[in-house]
Amino acid sequence: MIPEKYYYSLIDFLTIVFPLGLSFLPINPVYKKWKSIVPAIIIPGILFLFWDNLFASLGIWGFNPKYIVGVYFFHLPLEEVLWFICIPYACIFSYEAVNFYFREDIVNKKSVLFSVLIIFFLVVVGSLNYGRLYTSVTFFGLSIFLFFVQWIWKPIFLGRFYLAFAFLLIPFFIVNGVLTGTGIEEPVIWYNNSENLNIRLGTIPVEDAFYGMLLILLNISLFEFFQKRKAKAIE
Repeated sequence: MIPEKYYYSLIDFLTIVFPLGLSFLPINPVYKKWKSIVPAIIIPGILFLFWDNLFASLGIWGFNPKYIVGVYFFHLPLEEVLWFICIPYACIFSYEAVNFYFREDIVNKKSVLFSVLIIFFLVVVGSLNYGRLYTSVTFFGLSIFLFFVQWIWKPIFLGRFYLAFAFLLIPFFIVNGVLTGTGIEEPVIWYNNSENLNIRLGTIPVEDAFYGMLLILLNISLFEFFQKRKAKAIE
């Protein structure tokens, strides 16, 4: 039986071990793209760690000492810091896997519609709940960056991102479900419900889905940016 203090570490490990191992398969050697993957993880990771630490210091969320080893970086446990490496890597790997098996961009023609609907929802709900910091910061942050990607950057990968994100929702509900208390006595991560909509998808605050979407969109956007720059350098 694994001691409870290693539960969050175990979640991190299980999140990355299979994508990392499968990255070396000859059929789709994702590991060869590490020069694009590493900065695509590190840059958003730094931004999100500042955000995460600030919100932890404000009591918007926190971490159950029962499920962590006790090593902290400011207000964040070691496991939370590692989460911003493990999750993005697993998501970039999954994005590449979806692209490998779905060669045709089947969502591309609908990407503008999806972006409009998502941004409209985020702006309306964020505006109505501007006093709830987790809701407003997440919703406005995602709406601004999504607007930038869709109408200013205008990349060709956004449809593929939406398709990959749809697949990623399955492991999202599993991993975040456990972190927020599904199947265990107490949640690994707790939330101050006065700072969110207090709407749960099972045990998961609905904001988590959009927080994750913003993180993954940043990861994928930077990954594609560095891949494109690498391709131009080779030409």
